[in-house]
Amino acid sequence: MKDEQHLLWQTLDRQLVLTTPIFAINTVRRASTDGRQGSFIEIDAPMWATIIPWYRDDEGSARFLMVRQYRHGSNSVTIEFPAGTVDKGESPKEAAVRELLEETGCEPEGEVVELGTISPNPAFMNNRVTIFLAKGIRHVADQSLDANEQLDILSIPVTHVLDSMGTGSYDNGVMMIAQAYFLRYAKHDPDLLHER
Repeated sequence: MKDEQHLLWQTLDRQLVLTTPIFAINTVRRASTDGRQGSFIEIDAPMWATIIPWYRDDEGSARFLMVRQYRHGSNSVTIEFPAGTVDKGESPKEAAVRELLEETGCEPEGEVVELGTISPNPAFMNNRVTIFLAKGIRHVADQSLDANEQLDILSIPVTHVLDSMGTGSYDNGVMMIAQAYFLRYAKHDPDLLHER
């Protein structure tokens, strides 16, 4: 692969423009290796964690535990894996397990595997999303939602989610990324996809 050093821009200055409860906006002045300079927008967003709760029901069907909720950005109701921001002092794994418990009242019964970490939009966002898989879950508590959260808990066959992702209520891009990581992992653990 060709050296990429000639593509790196040097940061000259960063100025905070706006702080919101969710993210901050900065203007960043940068210089290219060929001498050009420009001002760019950078969204300083929190780290994010998503957990894919996978389990088998009493009939042996492979299922995902998901949540259905209203999203203000898209003004629509979506179906997603439990997810949320990583709090200060928390690891992404701790945040993912916490979100699973808060949103569904469930905790992992078996192994929690990190499937990957990715930049959701590197054009202007500086955060990363880490995706986890919980192999098996158990119900241990009631939901413990934030003040403005309202969501339904859904148990959905894995095959239905795989066929639906990217359409209708399944149009959250980060969930599509999570599914891609799940499918890559399932190449080495095909039992995750098979019915019994």
